[in-house]
Amino acid sequence: MQSYEEVLVAIRQIIRSIDLHSRKLNKSTGLTGPQLVILQALEQVDENHTIRELSNIVNLSQATVTTILDRLEAKNLVVRERSTVDKRKVHVRLTDDGKELLANSPKPLQEEFINKFQGMEEWEQNLLLSSVQRIARMMNAEKLDASPYLEVSSITPDKNNPNNQTTKK
Repeated sequence: MQSYEEVLVAIRQIIRSIDLHSRKLNKSTGLTGPQLVILQALEQVDENHTIRELSNIVNLSQATVTTILDRLEAKNLVVRERSTVDKRKVHVRLTDDGKELLANSPKPLQEEFINKFQGMEEWEQNLLLSSVQRIARMMNAEKLDASPYLEVSSITPDKNNPNNQTTKK
């Protein structure tokens, strides 16, 4: 097997691992990875956040976060409330159902990865990071809208994105 083929196999294994974890998460909680990430972000803060602030925290576009919030709100896991101070702003907060679901949800796949990554020497971390960033550039993926959280999802053009990048839904 050529070395480039071995790299592609390793990438496919990573994608498969993410997909399997996503399916397990969806089966046990009814949530997708990005939905869980948004719920966790809301749980980690003491105050309500605007959709813009939330999108910055999870590193996803506002349009993507809004779509995810629509689904979470339909499941009664979050509520959106218009600010009493500035009517243009909408704040998001967890409901009691959202808090309960989070308490019983499995750990995200990235937690295990983070623990192992942080256990590496700094030079190993830097080598790995630069290698993966280079792979992303080689695949013309460096400008794709992506969260630092591992998730496989359908990718569609985002009409609300001024750079016409693709976004995860």
